[in-house]
Amino acid sequence: MKKMLAAAALATMLIPCVSFAETLKFPSEKPIAQITIPDSWGPEETETGIQATSDDSAIYLSIDIADEKTSDKVISDAIDFLQQNGVSIDEKSQKESDDTVNGMKMSNLDWSGKDKDGPVNIGLSFLSPKPGKLLVITYWGTKGEQEKHGPELLAIIQSLKSAGK
Repeated sequence: MKKMLAAAALATMLIPCVSFAETLKFPSEKPIAQITIPDSWGPEETETGIQATSDDSAIYLSIDIADEKTSDKVISDAIDFLQQNGVSIDEKSQKESDDTVNGMKMSNLDWSGKDKDGPVNIGLSFLSPKPGKLLVITYWGTKGEQEKHGPELLAIIQSLKSAGK
C-alpha cells in the first residue's frame, strides 16, 4: 500500500500542470459569440469583446464585436491599440488569406513588424457570427516565442463560434 501511495505521489509531481479552460460567451449581457481560452491566458471581457495574453506574454489576442455602424471604428481602435503598445507594422509585408472557422468565413490580414522586444507577427481577422455582426480578431505574437503556442492558439481559434440567436 505504501508503495502504491508513493508511486501515486510521484506520478502526480511528474504530470505537467493542466491548463483549465472555460467557454466564454461575450458580451455577457447579450452574447454574440463564444470562445474557449485557457485560464492561464487570463481571458477577460472588455468594453467591446474579449482579450487574453499567453502566460509568457508571447501572444496577445483580442476579439471585438462590431456592426455596420461601428466596424470602421473597431478596426481603427485595434490598430491604434497596437501603435500605443509600441507595435510598428511593416506595410510591405501584408498578406491576405481566407479561412473558414465553424462555418464562418474569415478574412485575414497579416504583417510582420516590431515591438520593444523585437520582431513580431501581427494579424487582423474578420468574421461574422450572425447577420449584421462582425468579429475583429487582433493578433500580436513575438517571433521565436509564439510558435510554442501553435496548437493552443489553433484550438482557441477553432473554438470560436456564434453564441446562437
